[in-house]
Amino acid sequence: MFALVDCNSFYASCERVFRPDLNDKPVVVLSNNDGCVIARSNEAKALNIPMGAVAYKYKALFEQNNVNVFSSNYALYGDLSNRVMNILSTYTPDVEVYSIDEAFLKFNGYENYDLKDYGLDMKMKVKQWTGIPVSVGIAPTKALSKIANKIAKKYQDITSGVYVIDTVEKRLKALRWTKIEDVWGIGRQISNRLKSHKIFNALQFTELPSEWVRREFSIVGLRLQRELRGEPTLGLDEVKTKKAIATTRSFEKNLNNISDVRERISTFAVSCAEKLRKQNSCTNLLLVFVNTNSHRSDHKQYGKNIIVKLPYPTNSSLTINKFAQIGLKAIFKQGFYYKKAGVIVMGIVPENQRQLNFFCEENPKHLSLMKSIDLLNKSIGKTKVKLASQDLGRTWKMRQEKLSQRYTTNWNELLEVE
Repeated sequence: MFALVDCNSFYASCERVFRPDLNDKPVVVLSNNDGCVIARSNEAKALNIPMGAVAYKYKALFEQNNVNVFSSNYALYGDLSNRVMNILSTYTPDVEVYSIDEAFLKFNGYENYDLKDYGLDMKMKVKQWTGIPVSVGIAPTKALSKIANKIAKKYQDITSGVYVIDTVEKRLKALRWTKIEDVWGIGRQISNRLKSHKIFNALQFTELPSEWVRREFSIVGLRLQRELRGEPTLGLDEVKTKKAIATTRSFEKNLNNISDVRERISTFAVSCAEKLRKQNSCTNLLLVFVNTNSHRSDHKQYGKNIIVKLPYPTNSSLTINKFAQIGLKAIFKQGFYYKKAGVIVMGIVPENQRQLNFFCEENPKHLSLMKSIDLLNKSIGKTKVKLASQDLGRTWKMRQEKLSQRYTTNWNELLEVE
């Protein structure tokens, strides 16, 4: 059996942990630079605030309905997520952290357990130890556990937040209830194609001929169909080295000077290099991109990206920044106001398995230099040691006008009890 444990309105719930006065009140959390809504409490959903709502367009509605608005506090959310996942790992050694607020659990050898009670105990312990409410869906496959979780979450009064699909009757009833567009792994295009064939729910999808499903939707669609039929096809994914690492940000204001954009690209390149070193990897390719603000119809629009092949695999901040700047120079155009840029490192290989170049190689001093920089930044504070191209006299920050305290990760922002 598999379980999907999902934190309810996770970002909003994190804000409520240290602000119980917000319970039963509408809460929304905004994206980077306070751009749009990325999390809503049930009370905010009841006000018809959509996911992705542009913050400034809904400002009047927020004020009229006393909506509590927060900037994204990733330090707090990440720490509470780790605490939740650590608790879940005490219930089974087989855990796949699917996202910051979701995890799949596999129960092998639990035939004599009452999984409903086990799920309720799991839910209670997470709530008691972290303050985060969760819903638990348990079923014979990962896809069915997703559906079970939706049922547990939607019908809290009946399920107490835990639902187990453990009979054929429950499976068929759950599939009939699930709209085809709500099935895990089926996007808008596929659901529209299925609807054109009069397939409107998950049960109808399972009744299609397997040969037709494979022909129309490849082996991926066939695996999903088998999962929904109750045939375990997808196992837990192992933690793997990332295939690409991206650092992208929207700017606080529109930039039209290449020197300002260079500083951003330099900072993004250094961030990617640090992440590579953290997982003991090197990159062979860089992608650099710039975009104007698509919401400004009064500005000329432009967006461009370029892939730069490196002469040798590297995780040196100096080398990655050097080639990122070459990429920026090739795509930057004067006369445009840029709102977003980014650096993505690809072609990632293990540091101890990189292919060396016979004709050129990296300065061997970079290795010890990067180790020293990482050690200094870890001991005296992140980004204390920078490249000169990052503009040492200037600190770039996201707009976070409604940022809550980092209650669990910063000594100066601990909760005070009077």
